[in-house]
Amino acid sequence: MNKEYLIFLKEIKERINLAQYTALKTVNKELINLYWDIGKKIVDKQKQQGWGNSIVKNLAKDLQKEYPGINGFSVQNLWYMRQMYVTYSKNLKLQPLVGEISWSKNIVILSKCKNDLEKEFYLKQTKENNWTKNLLIHHIENQTYDKYLLNQTNFDKTVSKKNKDLSKFAVKDEYIFDFLELKEDHLEKELEKSLINNIKSLLIELGSNFCFVASQYRIEIDGEEFFIDLLLYHRVLRCLIVIDLKIGKFKPEYVGKMQFYLSAIDDLVKTKHENKSIGIIICKDKNRTIVEYTLREGNKPIGISTYKIPKKIIRELPKKEKLRKIF
Repeated sequence: MNKEYLIFLKEIKERINLAQYTALKTVNKELINLYWDIGKKIVDKQKQQGWGNSIVKNLAKDLQKEYPGINGFSVQNLWYMRQMYVTYSKNLKLQPLVGEISWSKNIVILSKCKNDLEKEFYLKQTKENNWTKNLLIHHIENQTYDKYLLNQTNFDKTVSKKNKDLSKFAVKDEYIFDFLELKEDHLEKELEKSLINNIKSLLIELGSNFCFVASQYRIEIDGEEFFIDLLLYHRVLRCLIVIDLKIGKFKPEYVGKMQFYLSAIDDLVKTKHENKSIGIIICKDKNRTIVEYTLREGNKPIGISTYKIPKKIIRELPKKEKLRKIF
């Protein structure tokens, strides 16, 4: 097979994949529309006829008998259809978002999110970041929405209006590094090395649009060398992300150092097609008032976050005497 044929084959495969993806999106929208209509009809009939909960059980039984090969008409699923309609029927802002993600992801958001703002957040982020069901569950269980509301940045005055909200979401208030095994009194070098060794887990925790560029990224200014702990790239924001790791409590002087890094990266590394770089200082702890005062001035986009390494639960092995009694 010559080179031209391989290129041709690749083009055909890409076209087929695009068609399959488009078809799946169309099928998903039709399915969500069907479930919406069923949920609406159940609510309407209960109001009009005064029917109780038994309508759902009877309807599920008859639909499963009529359509034996289809799994979507269980009692639980019919209740979710009703819940979806009741939840979103009066919220014109959220209605279009429901059809943009799969039914299984909609169920996760319906069952796990407490209010409309939280639902809106996860609906939008699932669509924009193409989260899998498991990744969506991971973000909800790690309280990504709550951390988004709490995060401390100066993006309101340093990032363009177009990218402001997305930039805020890109920086969590706290990162959970539960994939690391480090002692409580670890060093910055140990933290950095462990994160690099677990780069896939790190990128999942940071967010699906982050890409790894380098660790200990070297920049030279007038013969002097400086090294950035982690340099990443954000695909949607189209900018470089500078991460500075600190194992102690946040100090105001860390921001001056980060401003220096961002100025250098924007001048020496950033291309003309990319947006201004963003800095994230990740510390073990922070005083929120001190962070607020520190970020009040300055023209470089910087976020201050903390990290947590949950202690592993190690089950105590039974003593020899207990083992002898067992066996």
